Amino acid sequence: MIRIDNLTVRFGGVTALDAISADFSQPISGIIGPNGAGKTTTMNAVSGFLDYQGTISWNDEPVDALNPFKRTRWGLRRSFQREQIADDLTVLDNLQAIADNLPGSRSERRANVEQAIESLPISHLVNRKAESLNAYEKRLTDLGRCIIGNPKIVMLDEPCGGLQQEETDRLGELIQKIPLLTRATTLIIDHDVDLISRICAETLVLDFGRRIAFGETSQVLADPKVKAAYLGVEEVAQ
Repeated sequence: MIRIDNLTVRFGGVTALDAISADFSQPISGIIGPNGAGKTTTMNAVSGFLDYQGTISWNDEPVDALNPFKRTRWGLRRSFQREQIADDLTVLDNLQAIADNLPGSRSERRANVEQAIESLPISHLVNRKAESLNAYEKRLTDLGRCIIGNPKIVMLDEPCGGLQQEETDRLGELIQKIPLLTRATTLIIDHDVDLISRICAETLVLDFGRRIAFGETSQVLADPKVKAAYLGVEEVAQ
């Protein structure tokens, strides 16, 4: 379980996150909201990239004292809206770059890379340079980097951005396997509501840095406040 408690982030006089609290207890959860709502800021805070007030923990284990590098070694993995892979390296080398920064012996790190390759449909890509990959293949490589080394937390920021619907469906099926492969608690940001409703058991909705809903995804998406803030449906006064 990922617990964020009174998470607050300020940029000068702007409050980007205003005392956000949520207990993500399900294997896969979503974070949605309109542009500028604070979704990526939340992930950046959990990653340790930003100064914040409040607390962040995983299964009651605090991570607040860890810098981004130590959070990676501890077990946090994430993807970004733009894939963080080196175009001049092969897929194998991109995976190895993550493994080389993790604890364990050389043989354990090699086994971690092999497990990631076996878990995803990328075995035919390992010797290709990333610059030759299409958008879907780059997303697969990015996902491979996220599951190396038995992570505790996996966060995916718009993992299906720019993909065709068939590719989104396939990648969604692979994302659903992450908790089974790694036992990691997985958080996803995506604007594709169908994807969120299909693979996320619970969802947090943000708007202007505030929590407006959190709970079972189907109930959250049916909430009039969510429809008004995110889905573009006018909220009906009671």
